[in-house]
Amino acid sequence: MISVIMPVYKSENFLSNCIKSILNQTYRDLEVILVDDGSPDSSGQICEEYAEKDGRIKVIHQKNAGAAAARNCGLKAATGKYIAFVDSDGMITLKGYHRIVSDIEITNYEDWLKEQH
Repeated sequence: MISVIMPVYKSENFLSNCIKSILNQTYRDLEVILVDDGSPDSSGQICEEYAEKDGRIKVIHQKNAGAAAARNCGLKAATGKYIAFVDSDGMITLKGYHRIVSDIEITNYEDWLKEQH
């Protein structure tokens, strides 16, 4: 599983498109962790609405502490084998995560990592 972590702050105008690009992936074994970093707009509510529609989404609300703190908060909640970060104004191509996982598995990246330690 891939844990996709997204810090969310003042992104109500483009947040839905970003979330949709993740949920519509051909690679389906995802958890999406949306970390509302104290956003003063409706971003937190948008996150909650998507979480109600899709069980793969977890929403965490925290006081504003910045993107790095939001990413770290998401890391603590992540349960996936792999971690991906996405900015809330970004878009992921339809086969983006499928290609990444395929590349990791094809190149035996995990075996290479073990050899490095």
